[in-house]
Amino acid sequence: MTMEERIARINALYHKSQSVGLTEEEKAEQKLLRQEYIQSIRNSLKSQLDNIDIQNEDGSITNLGEKYGKK
Repeated sequence: MTMEERIARINALYHKSQSVGLTEEEKAEQKLLRQEYIQSIRNSLKSQLDNIDIQNEDGSITNLGEKYGKK
């Protein structure tokens, strides 16, 4: 399932919960999809932050991923 399909399913379950309610299986599916979505966003952000380079005053370059991220 692609991320777009997951988001569409999360939205469909949300709208259904607002109109008629969800079964226990649908609630569990919604919770799982939300957790997967949040984890995906966290991984993406971490990947971006790990690839940031900062140039120090002395001209040297420090990669923040190597310094802080990969512990």
